[in-house]
This record gives sequence, C-alpha cells and structure tokens, in this order.
Amino acid sequence: MSKEELIRRFWSVFESEVVEQGYELVDVELTGVGGVRILRIYIDKETGGIVHQDCTAVSQLLNPLLDADNFISDNYILEVSSPGIDRPVRKPKDFERFAGESITVTTLSPVLGQKEFIGVLRGFGDGLIQVDCEGTVFEIHLENLRKANLNR
Repeated sequence: MSKEELIRRFWSVFESEVVEQGYELVDVELTGVGGVRILRIYIDKETGGIVHQDCTAVSQLLNPLLDADNFISDNYILEVSSPGIDRPVRKPKDFERFAGESITVTTLSPVLGQKEFIGVLRGFGDGLIQVDCEGTVFEIHLENLRKANLNR
C-alpha cells in the first residue's frame, strides 16, 4: 500500500477514535528513515492547547488499535504531537475557523501562474480557499491544495 493510501486509511479508520477522546486529528504524516517508518500524528483540542499528557493518552489509545489492525506491516514508530505554531490547515472547517490569520498555501497545480500564496486567510466557501495576498484575493480549490500552514 502506498504512503498516500496508508494516510487516507488512517484518517478513515482512526479519526473517530481520536475524536471520541476529545481531540481533533489535525494531520497525519508517514516518513521512512533507514528501514523504520515514522507515523506522525498531530492532534489539537478546543481549549488549553496540547500538553505532553495529551500526546501520551492518544499514543496509548492508538498503539493497540494500530497493532490489532496490523496497520503497518513494517517496523514503525508512532509519534503524537501538537500541531505547533505553524499549524497545518486542511479541512474546510479549519479554513473557516482561522479566517483572518496569516497563512501560507501551496498548490498542486498553478493558480494564475503561481503555486505558493502567502497572505491573510479570508475564509472558505463553495470548495474554495480564499487568500488575500497584498490586496489580491486568490481562490484556490480545496482539491488543488498541497499544503497550508498558519504563519504565527
């Protein structure tokens, strides 16, 4: 199974488990270093931010589920982390929630000749992310999103 397929599968199988514990699943990364894969999970919660105990709780929740599901057949390390100050933004509700904040958006395909947009997030509507870059508002289709991070 490809890296992208594993990430999609993680979202579909385990997001509800994380949500049931009171956390938001922000992002999932799968990398490989020297034959050992790293499954990195980013979580957040509405109030108080993420602390070490939150990461431990989610790790203790996911470890047995991942093993029982035989999610990754190779050796892997599970890392659970806060999204940090440059929080990834990927879901429509995130683009609405963080409207007014500084953001960097990278696209898969160029929009009006460019693939990187640094500006103020104006919101999300009709499948479009709106980013104001020095007075010009760019509309980027969610399907064209490669990566988006807040600039805090």
